[in-house]
Amino acid sequence: MATHYLACDLGAESGRVMLGTLDGGKISLEELHRFPNGPVKRDGALHWDIERLFAELQTGLKKAGARKLPIASISTDSWGVDYVLYDVAGKMMSPVWHYRDARTARGVANVKARVDWPTIYAETGIQFMALNTIYQLAAEPRARLVKAKQLLLIGDAFNYFCSGTARNEESMASTTQLYNPRTGKWSKKLLGALGLREEMFAPIVPSGTKLGKLKKDLATKSGLPQIEVIASCSHDTGAAVAAVPASGKNWAYLSSGTWSLMGVEWPTPVITEQGRDANFTNEIGFGGSLRLLKNIVGLWVVQECKRDWAKRGQEFDYATLTTLAAESKPFASLINPADPRFVSPDDMLVKIVAFCRETGQPAPETPGAFVRCALESLALFYRVTLRQLEKLTGKTIKQLHIVGGGSKNALLNQFAANALQIPVIAGPTECTALGNVLVQAIALGHLPSLAAAREVVRNSFAVTTVKPQSGAEWDAAFARFEKLLK
Repeated sequence: MATHYLACDLGAESGRVMLGTLDGGKISLEELHRFPNGPVKRDGALHWDIERLFAELQTGLKKAGARKLPIASISTDSWGVDYVLYDVAGKMMSPVWHYRDARTARGVANVKARVDWPTIYAETGIQFMALNTIYQLAAEPRARLVKAKQLLLIGDAFNYFCSGTARNEESMASTTQLYNPRTGKWSKKLLGALGLREEMFAPIVPSGTKLGKLKKDLATKSGLPQIEVIASCSHDTGAAVAAVPASGKNWAYLSSGTWSLMGVEWPTPVITEQGRDANFTNEIGFGGSLRLLKNIVGLWVVQECKRDWAKRGQEFDYATLTTLAAESKPFASLINPADPRFVSPDDMLVKIVAFCRETGQPAPETPGAFVRCALESLALFYRVTLRQLEKLTGKTIKQLHIVGGGSKNALLNQFAANALQIPVIAGPTECTALGNVLVQAIALGHLPSLAAAREVVRNSFAVTTVKPQSGAEWDAAFARFEKLLK
């Protein structure tokens, strides 16, 4: 008999309410409702329009209710680091900041004045990124933090909206750089150093925790029964990795989208000086597993180039841009995706041209050349990251699983295989929503384990194996690329 689940999957560009169906050892997904997302600029600052996103979730619930299916549960996953503050009356405090807002620079300075970087990394094992929650909170006005009674990360705020139970799920909590992966708790040392009240942070629960029933008013309005609300893996990468259709031990994963998150599953935190210097992060996965990974800018660079062209009256879809890139000259120019200038929005074309000129390279001139530059550079950065992973873990990685929306980019997948000189397994594209649903199924006892869930994914979706090519050419390009990292 088929079992149905709802996944609210929130991304930085769009959100979806998905219907997951588990039947006969296979799983399928159906998109019930899709809605746009993105930063809202007000008075020069970047915010999230959370009230609208809550309304979109309710629209998705109504569409689910109209199907009259026996739905078992619902859970939300989202990007990490951003948060919602609530006052003593339980009212959401505006604004809800966007992680790319420029205020984080002030937060970094404020944190540096109170606690040094080696201490932060030793406590959290999280790589430095100015957008991390620790720096965002350090940029908050003190009066606003005093007024705040409770903090929830984005995905957990949506689970709270559905259930009325306020909890931060551990995969999401681990993105904040205020969580200690050794103790599984908020870091008292960092909270104390920064003057943050521990009671403001909602308690941490394991992935797959039942939070309670869907609130009566939401159930009534949507036509759904009071189904279970579950904190699956609230962090989208945690959810995506749970659904990677891998087996064995010598594999790495790459969750490919706006961000590229590349790493391995590991039994314990790797919090070492070597890991700190290489800027690796230790995040929690399903069942308390450890995801040793690096956050890489990803397809954000291409997305921003596309927006720049649209402002100039040149509209391209991603398929066209990828075709133009494939037809462009290989390795004409390269960038360092980790350069801080490429993290912030706006003027991406100008930033790429400036980087190329600063490093004595010809600047791209056509859309195809810009996109090829971005994709080749990204693939070469994957090679840097893979080598670092092998050093940190002492294991040889023999294949890379690429999942998420970026796994549909066949050109980038081929570039990744060429740069790494190992096979790339591409797909499924919907691993985030799949992982969300599968963890719900495990929590409800419908699947016995993560290994069983991954077997369900393997039985349900075709994947593409991409074999490496042109090794010598990519080796030569890598020698050039390494000089850009210094």
